[in-house]
Amino acid sequence: MNEVEANRQVEARKEAFSMPVESIDPATAEYFFDDTIGHYFERLRRDDPVHFCNSSVWGPFWSVTRFEDIMHVDTNHQIFSSDWSNGGITLFNVPEKEDRLQMFIAMDPPEHERQRAAVSAVFAPGNLSKMENLIRERTGKLLDRLPRGETFDWVDLVSYELTSLMLATLLDVPIEDRRLLAHWSDVATSNKLADPNAMSPEEALAELDKMVLYFQDLWKERAQQDAKQDLLSMLAHHPDTRNMTSKELKGNLTLLIVGGNDTTRHSMTGSFLALCQNQLEWAKLRASPGLVDTLVPEIVRWQTPLAHMRRTAIQDTEIGGKKIRAGEKVVMWYISGNRDESEIPNASQFIIDRPRARHHMAYGFGIHRCLGNRLAEIQLRVLWEEMLKRFSRIEVVSPPVRLRSVFVRGFSQLLVRIPV
Repeated sequence: MNEVEANRQVEARKEAFSMPVESIDPATAEYFFDDTIGHYFERLRRDDPVHFCNSSVWGPFWSVTRFEDIMHVDTNHQIFSSDWSNGGITLFNVPEKEDRLQMFIAMDPPEHERQRAAVSAVFAPGNLSKMENLIRERTGKLLDRLPRGETFDWVDLVSYELTSLMLATLLDVPIEDRRLLAHWSDVATSNKLADPNAMSPEEALAELDKMVLYFQDLWKERAQQDAKQDLLSMLAHHPDTRNMTSKELKGNLTLLIVGGNDTTRHSMTGSFLALCQNQLEWAKLRASPGLVDTLVPEIVRWQTPLAHMRRTAIQDTEIGGKKIRAGEKVVMWYISGNRDESEIPNASQFIIDRPRARHHMAYGFGIHRCLGNRLAEIQLRVLWEEMLKRFSRIEVVSPPVRLRSVFVRGFSQLLVRIPV
């Protein structure tokens, strides 16, 4: 971190701890864009861990910021609903119910279990083992093609490319369409309330209609063929998903594209940036490559690529001494829980050999725990195993450009250089 950035962080922390706590809106996109959000969550964890915000562009909502309280919300789906008809899983409330994406992550039992089961076999250990050789081959070839002695964008040439290749494989679509899939993922996770340059909700839904048109013929083909081990085929053959409505198809395709792409992409970039900013940790990794096994979960904790998930209380309840009314929006800030020093010692530090490295909440808890977490970890582990074989040093040329998003904590650009 250079002197200018260090001073900016000092000033941001002063602001976070001097402003009235009731005026803090943690869903302020600028805090995520300039990476000062951590100071506001540190203040809330200390002074108002279950915090009500009534003056946000997202409407009124509760912020749950401590590890234990977040786990309570995430594991009590009988009280805190994910269902799209109650508002779904993100801060943004689509005005009309008929415009809300109907995906299984935004459903409550029993429909959630039925639709999730349709694709779970793709992520079974045996199937993931078969994928690893392909992941390693692609990763090695990509790293060998990276330019030497010139500046390039790590996000575009490494993170974006590797994850879009994997996404095309999971859906068994033509490799040349991989960037189209990633584009739809970006459309689905952006929001004009956070980023003025994003599509309007109407434009985004129209773009996702194009995605459905792209997949319709493929869907019909898979339904007429023998079942295969790709996500589209599994949806087309499973009794609980083969007759999905067009809205459910749009929602579940969106979920699988975002889940198979965005989170791993930003963890790949976040891991590289974290090691560049913590050179002693990179030296430790080079000296003991076996530490990649604890590096990977530490990457996921450190980056927390999905900053939050939203629930809606469906009955009056209480969290941390605060009364929550039925119908109120409750936001679990995973990014804050993963910095909770009362639960994770030295949580503000990036430690690649951290004890109990898997004790984090980036994947969520309960029935909605991330389905593809093991695949994401394989991709991250292979990337760093192959990186260690090839590079002793890669330089960050300029500060990263982060997303204007309060949902996806990620990057749009990171310029780097491999010394000749």
